[in-house]
Amino acid sequence: MLTSNLTQIQYTQLDTTTWCVTAQVSESINHLVTGSLWNKSLWLSSYNTPCTGIIKFNSLNWYYHMATAAPRYSVPALARKQRQQQRQGVRQLLQELLKKLEIDDTLDESSFPYRLVNSQHYVCFSHTGAASSKQTTESNQKNFTRLHNKVAVVISRQRPAGIDIETNNIAWHVVKRFYSVSELTILQELPTEQRERTAKLLWQIKESFIKVNQYTLAQGLGMDYSHIIPSLIENNKDTNSASLFSDIKDANCQPAYRIAALQSQQTVIVF
Repeated sequence: MLTSNLTQIQYTQLDTTTWCVTAQVSESINHLVTGSLWNKSLWLSSYNTPCTGIIKFNSLNWYYHMATAAPRYSVPALARKQRQQQRQGVRQLLQELLKKLEIDDTLDESSFPYRLVNSQHYVCFSHTGAASSKQTTESNQKNFTRLHNKVAVVISRQRPAGIDIETNNIAWHVVKRFYSVSELTILQELPTEQRERTAKLLWQIKESFIKVNQYTLAQGLGMDYSHIIPSLIENNKDTNSASLFSDIKDANCQPAYRIAALQSQQTVIVF
């Protein structure tokens, strides 16, 4: 299996028992069709390769494709490749975090929530969603394409933690479908930009609590968190800031969970 290229790695210690890390994972997908050329040049794709080497490699592939028919990728093939990249990326990022914390351990994936085998620390992953069919179809027209995903990992010694990384706003028709009446009543009174930012944060909180409590998707998205919306509005005016909310109670959570919103990393953690 190829090693994905992790960049923009950012580590955050949330408290004495909880750490998270985010990164972007990118990978050239032209090797799906270039066959022997990719195999002979595999060493050039290592994530330790200097930038000059990567640029040279890209140029070689450009001329190769110009000499042959432009490849076309099926939407299912690209979707499968992206899912593979996401799974690989979060696990590779976990290893980076373990190395950073000097923890020698392995992941037990036999049940949820995930835990480390020896230390029994809790682990949770998140990654950005797959590209839409429209985006994927457009990428088929290009001779050289790259897959990009944001990935995130949280480790907690104390109890299960949830994490969600999102790069896009949540469409208003989706918000209206899943959010409670109380949440919608508050959100629809906000200016558009503030409404979109708050609705996205609320979605990420819901997604994180789904992972903490092992809710079904419908159950988790349907939970009413209208009581925390004023705090979200007050503490997230700066999109580059990091905010921590204490004593946030989910319906079934005792004691209260805390919520960290790392705006610059587009990540929310419930811990």
